[in-house]
Amino acid sequence: MAIVNKKMLPKGARIRVLVVDDSVVIRRLVTHALEQEPTLEVVGTASNGAIALQRIPQLNPDVLTLDIEMPEMDGLETLRHIRQDFSQVRVIMFSTLTERGGLATLEALTLGADDYVTKASNEGSLDRSMAKLREELIPKIKQFFHLPGQCLAASSAKEPDAAKHAPTPSVGTPHFNPAWERPKVLAIGVSTGGPNALGAILPELPRNFPLPVVVVQHMPPMFTRMLAERLDASCALSVREATEGASVEPGKILIAPGDFHMKVIRFRDSVSVRLDQSTPLNSCRPAVDALFASVSEVYGGAAIGVILTGMGQDGLRGSEILKAQGARIIAQDEASCVVWGMPGAVVNAGLADSVAPLDQIIPQILRITSCA
Repeated sequence: MAIVNKKMLPKGARIRVLVVDDSVVIRRLVTHALEQEPTLEVVGTASNGAIALQRIPQLNPDVLTLDIEMPEMDGLETLRHIRQDFSQVRVIMFSTLTERGGLATLEALTLGADDYVTKASNEGSLDRSMAKLREELIPKIKQFFHLPGQCLAASSAKEPDAAKHAPTPSVGTPHFNPAWERPKVLAIGVSTGGPNALGAILPELPRNFPLPVVVVQHMPPMFTRMLAERLDASCALSVREATEGASVEPGKILIAPGDFHMKVIRFRDSVSVRLDQSTPLNSCRPAVDALFASVSEVYGGAAIGVILTGMGQDGLRGSEILKAQGARIIAQDEASCVVWGMPGAVVNAGLADSVAPLDQIIPQILRITSCA
């Protein structure tokens, strides 16, 4: 996993972007889209990876947008060189919504890509393509940087009322109450950096882990299925992309499918999955908030909620709802996150019972489930 702390930009500085794609049309489209954003500056373009590697020391970019399929040197090979020689440069992959594109994207994330965007297949017009690209790409570039004035604005964000005066636990120090209700489910929310984070922690769950596991990872359709298949190969528990009506039970890890909210519902003595395409929450579908709210309805305080690396605040409201029921909330610490947006929002709102490095999250969960 590529972990680089947010870069603080000096006043007046802009984020420097190098656009790498073998298509002249895509290079022009991305350049035009980014140049309309005053905090960004496109410092150059390259038609393949070999040229990009030559231009990085010349142009000193903060970020590369990197196509996967290119002649001479493709995106994956380029990424390997970047991680070896230019480790501080952020890399956002451009992938296609295809089986091949999805597999290559997961491989890129494993190799250390920081994030990805999917190429629009056909938006109908140049203006629409430009608008969609700007909407998706610009926030993903900006998430890695502290812009002048940004920190002050973030600190004034409204906190959940129930958590305004709650103490913030110190990093790595569990604050679990042994009198809490025995947990019956583990719910995880994650976004940017998630495939690697999940790949690091889920294989640590033993075959006899006593709780069902439900996961929201922000990803498009098909990518979530491929992620589940990849994780299933390395985990003792069964990992599947969730389907409508799937049973929520120990021995299973269910990952929300792309473009569907995943919720849990109880019918008599069993719990199952309910999928829907209702309004996105926090601009996300699936959304962590939707899952966590349903977990609260079904399990009350008998739950463990975990918020891992990711951009934005999805999971904040859901964590507040779970916390009000008495559930335990664990947040990943800033140092081990690719982006500390989602867990940071939960921690800053005073909702986290524990703030832990990624490698300590499963040990804490195992301690809770064995001692509760």
